[in-house]
Amino acid sequence: MSSKHYFPETAVNTLVPQALSALVSANPSLALIRSQRVVLNLSHRPSQVSLISGGGSGHEPAWSGYVGDGLLSAVACGDIFASPSMKQVLSAIAAVPSEKGTILLITNYTGDKLHFGLAAERALEKGFAGKCVVLPATDDVSIGRSKCEKVGRRGLAGNVITMKILGAAAAKEYSFERCVEIGKAVNEQLVSIGSALDHCHVPGRQNHDEIGDDVCVIGAGIHNEPGAQKISPFPSVEDLISQLLTLICDPNDPERGFVKFNKNDDIVLLINNYGGLSNLELGALTQQTLDQLETKRDIKPTKIYSGCFETSLNGPGFSITLCNLTLAAKESKTSVEELMQLLGAETKAPSWPNVLSNTSTKIARKDTPAIDLEKEVEIKSNEDIQVDPKLLDSAVRLACERAIAAEPNLTKWDMVMGDGDCGEAVKGVSEAILQILDNGGAKSGSVLSLLHTVTNAVDDMGGTLGAIFGILLAAFAVSLRHHKSNTKSDNLINIFAPALAQAVESLKQHTGARVGDRTVMDVLLPFSETLEKERSMEKAVRSAETAAEGTRELKPKFGRASYVGAGGDEQKLPDPGAWALMEMVKGIHDGALGTKK
Repeated sequence: MSSKHYFPETAVNTLVPQALSALVSANPSLALIRSQRVVLNLSHRPSQVSLISGGGSGHEPAWSGYVGDGLLSAVACGDIFASPSMKQVLSAIAAVPSEKGTILLITNYTGDKLHFGLAAERALEKGFAGKCVVLPATDDVSIGRSKCEKVGRRGLAGNVITMKILGAAAAKEYSFERCVEIGKAVNEQLVSIGSALDHCHVPGRQNHDEIGDDVCVIGAGIHNEPGAQKISPFPSVEDLISQLLTLICDPNDPERGFVKFNKNDDIVLLINNYGGLSNLELGALTQQTLDQLETKRDIKPTKIYSGCFETSLNGPGFSITLCNLTLAAKESKTSVEELMQLLGAETKAPSWPNVLSNTSTKIARKDTPAIDLEKEVEIKSNEDIQVDPKLLDSAVRLACERAIAAEPNLTKWDMVMGDGDCGEAVKGVSEAILQILDNGGAKSGSVLSLLHTVTNAVDDMGGTLGAIFGILLAAFAVSLRHHKSNTKSDNLINIFAPALAQAVESLKQHTGARVGDRTVMDVLLPFSETLEKERSMEKAVRSAETAAEGTRELKPKFGRASYVGAGGDEQKLPDPGAWALMEMVKGIHDGALGTKK
């Protein structure tokens, strides 16, 4: 397989924008917010639910090719195989407002979950959406229950079935709640498995070691992840399809029996090309799958799709997806006929099959909507929290100074446990917040006003820790306004403690990390719980200190460190993210008391 490219470098600043520009040029009903790499449907109606997706580029036609009437309202496109940033997703949300609510459809990968989750919280905080929920696609069965217990199954091409049904439901102006219910039900009845002959080749990046000519991969993902198993010698097509169908159809498999298939159930079959197979070969694979489903499984799909739906650049591979619409209909209290009608409804999305969507480029275009991500949030008088400006400045300032002082250790620890950027990220955002304070950010004494400004700085932090902090602060701002307007107590801790607890619950919807997983959550959760229970900042800080020290004994279960290794048990290093948060809350406490040591 050739690794040559017409664009020999990744060139994400030119390659991805050029591809998106070409898509929009050919489809006048679409628009492109170039600075954010957001493609949107100019015909979107605020009276219908906004359906937004996106992810890393390199999976075309997913997801930009699915924007249009009857499918997606907008998408945010990241770099090759990299999640779009929070601001990209927030731009998509702001560009296609809805009176009913916004649904973010993503594949279940850490970066997408965190950045789309942060965007959802920011959209609620800024008023871009009255309701907003993230629905992750979790159809891949290759990893199995025991290994994906915390993070859930990966997303493969099965997500386009959910996307198409919800796109039609939104076009018919279903309610937000109804769309969410149907989306979850369809996703629960999806199973997918992939196979590949080799890795895909990413322009400008060093290629993986090629898979041998006599090797076939089962359980191949869409980002060059290692497959669940390699088969050698190379199996016959009949044997390969048989093994793949066993993995997704065996109800007695405790690891992969996610969906049951009963005789006469209405089933959707989707055969997805990873991008490197010819249409001729894909057609033969589709027919072999159909033959074995009928003869060995007594399954005759009601609807069949075959083609490039979610690729992996030029990956020579394919995936098989089955969706049980009969069970999805029961779970969503609807009928199979209705789901089939939604699946087959007309769409003008340019890449959905069997629909002629191209129109003349000479027709008048609608203007691309202008959006303002930095707009000031209106704070009502009954929601505002006023404190002594000097006290507010001192507390936040010392928190930042403590975090900056800890940077050398944070960097050293993260170079052993992760990718070494934690300390620099913490220092960078802390310096940005100090600049805000130096410019008078706390002089009004408004906690919410300063919090909104600080949250904007955290949005630029990047990394997993930045997304965690961003989600927490955005949710904290929303819950603070609610608790202030509904609490008669003048004791600030009676407002802050329950508001933080509520914000933490919102954060937990976007990450599976909990106490014991060696992350920032090891400090955040006990700190919040102690503050809520004891209503004492001093006791909460002590619990944070104890928890941060305790991460020395924990093994990482999330992020790069979970599979790179901890660098040896003898090192006993604390988690840098957890330690950074501990230094910050200590600084807030000491700064509020006027203690600088």
